[in-house]
Amino acid sequence: MRLFIALDIDSEIRQRIGRFLEGVSGFSPEARWVRLESLHITLKFIGEKPTEIIPALQDSLNRVSVPSFAITFSSTGFFPTPKSPRVFWIGIHAAQELQKLAADIDEATAQFGIPKEERAFSPHLTLARKSGGSGSPRRQTDDGPNKVFQRLQEKLATMPAPEFGTMTAREYFLYQSQLSRNGSRYTKLHSFKLR
Repeated sequence: MRLFIALDIDSEIRQRIGRFLEGVSGFSPEARWVRLESLHITLKFIGEKPTEIIPALQDSLNRVSVPSFAITFSSTGFFPTPKSPRVFWIGIHAAQELQKLAADIDEATAQFGIPKEERAFSPHLTLARKSGGSGSPRRQTDDGPNKVFQRLQEKLATMPAPEFGTMTAREYFLYQSQLSRNGSRYTKLHSFKLR
């Protein structure tokens, strides 16, 4: 099973993002745009693991204890840089609890042979990727100037920074990701409550 851990997004915020996407996605038609229903905040990508790991993984994640916290979705940007854009994203602003949650999940999953993150957690919501490009915020060897997001960048420069709202994170989920020709399909396998 291909697994990851993520926070879901409130429906009101998802709808605001959807209206924003309707207005801007036509400016970068060659980009791969994320489907609205699949938006989430990834806390930890696990990858392929046998089904038998799930009960022990759930037990480990049930011991993570972080209080609920507010998350604000606003502004946009490009990874790795605006001059070499490969990913278009929405900014996520949250208290230290989000960093702690990601770090505690990293610890909880390490015992299952899942490598710990080498870099600090960088929360963002991916909206689009350059076709064939990695979704990683880190520089890649083939990064360089491209025009995939040029018209979108020009449009965004004429608009005020978007605000999508604030939600309270009260739980996170273990997801299964199933790849298909129509894109990935995500299934929630288990939820974990925040304090």
